[in-house]
Amino acid sequence: MENKAIARTLRLLSQLMELHNENPFKIKSVANAAFKVDKLPFAIKTKNLEEIAQIDGLGKSISSKVWEMLQTGTMAELQAILTETPEGIVEMLGIKGIGPKKIVVIWKDLGIENIGELYYACNENRLIEAKGFGLKTQEEIKKVIEFQMAAHGKFLYAQTEPLVNKLHADLSVWLKGISGEPLLGVAGAYRRCLEIIEEVELVLGAETIQEIYDRIAEFEPLNFEPHTENTLIALSPFGLKIKLHLTDKKDFYLNWFRLTGNEAHVKQVLDMAGPGPFADEYEIYRKAGLSFVEPELRESLDEIQLAKENKLPVLIKYEDLKGSLHNHSTWSDGVHKLEEMAQYCKENLQLEYLGICDHSRSAFYANGLNEQRVYAQHQEINALNAKLAPFKIFKGIESDILYDGALDYSDDILKTFDFVVASVHSNLRMDEEKATARLIKAIENPYTTILGHPTGRLLLSRKGYPIDYTKVIDACAANNVVIEINANPLRLDLDWRWHRYALEKGVLLSVNPDAHRTEGFHDTRFGLLIGRKGGLTAKQCLNAMSLEDISQYFSNKK
Repeated sequence: MENKAIARTLRLLSQLMELHNENPFKIKSVANAAFKVDKLPFAIKTKNLEEIAQIDGLGKSISSKVWEMLQTGTMAELQAILTETPEGIVEMLGIKGIGPKKIVVIWKDLGIENIGELYYACNENRLIEAKGFGLKTQEEIKKVIEFQMAAHGKFLYAQTEPLVNKLHADLSVWLKGISGEPLLGVAGAYRRCLEIIEEVELVLGAETIQEIYDRIAEFEPLNFEPHTENTLIALSPFGLKIKLHLTDKKDFYLNWFRLTGNEAHVKQVLDMAGPGPFADEYEIYRKAGLSFVEPELRESLDEIQLAKENKLPVLIKYEDLKGSLHNHSTWSDGVHKLEEMAQYCKENLQLEYLGICDHSRSAFYANGLNEQRVYAQHQEINALNAKLAPFKIFKGIESDILYDGALDYSDDILKTFDFVVASVHSNLRMDEEKATARLIKAIENPYTTILGHPTGRLLLSRKGYPIDYTKVIDACAANNVVIEINANPLRLDLDWRWHRYALEKGVLLSVNPDAHRTEGFHDTRFGLLIGRKGGLTAKQCLNAMSLEDISQYFSNKK
């Protein structure tokens, strides 16, 4: 082992010792030894044990640890303490701006055990109130985590959206200086609204492709370079790969189509439509004898057969939504007061109702409501409903699903709510059989209205617990339980690949922003896009119901 590797290992040991509240003097000695080894003017591996013990700042105890590393490549004491520390907590030690003291708060006080959960907590403003943290620290941590995500070349759809919109706008302006009125479109995974984006593809149709090559250096926002024939490539400042496909203007719609749908969808449609050229994408489907298939659906599932039979779903639109369910306020871990959340829905979003679902009593880390605070919140809701009528706040709760599948309130409390979102927030390390049984028991609770974020996944950071989707969805169908599409860009759970099965079984879906501040309501858009991708229609969406209809629905459920 080289000096730097030994120094890093000692430094990690000192940090883990601090996490576990070991002897401060011993921690300081190990940290000091790490510094000394890193600065040595010679290779420590050339020394024997006695010589290592004579190095300033090491001594008998630490020199034996160094010798152990040189002989075995590891250290028993480090391995022992690692077994007592969640892997995600160790990863957090690499985040600039938070040391062991802050990580202890994150781990022990907030119950956060990996970087994905930490990023989610930053989005929920949960770190602001924690000891030793503030808004500035929270934002710095969030930026570092985003940078780490970008280093892996994968991005959340929501992260790429502002860049894609600006790039499209900037290119559109630049193209006004190009002859022949070029055509420009976004294609690929982004246009199909996939939840994870690895590259952004654009298609540019020009009368003279050479003119684009000759003048692309004038486009200052990005440095495009030749990649393959008729394809330019660039890297955004944030690390997102951008591909610009160049085509003759007459073939623009054909190539836009080719570069949008997945390979199987494109091949099947073009085999029926013929070679083109085409005036637009509608003509491609028309010549193929198909109804127009929206870009989100072009995944070679059953959309071509449905298009043949003219049975494609009329996909839900934002204006179809009449209310927002599953939201949080300052009663638990939200940023804005209940009245502020309601006023925003009523005045800014022009919605008919708000479902407030603050955390339940088991969510101590999120200031969950005990029975007395539930009663107090309901009194405030009554007063606000009188004040804001005809707008209505529904009394909801996000009730934790306990390890055995029970909800964390008695039936006497559960029956006081208009609706209940049942969600898993703890004990996530379960096998498929246990996780499935846990969810099904919660679904079978007569007070469960909505199953919240069914797998607990956090995109790009936490897979979520494994479940038997078929059994869980079938249980929801049998018990008249709605399944949530959690619209937080990190969740987008239920996965869109299972929406169709749920809808075929007659299960309603609900596009819920899980908003913890007024700005969070706008995440609904991302849930709506993923709902469209899964084939969701307004009639199959709970919060597309009018105030009158959803009031009756909740009443019937009771």
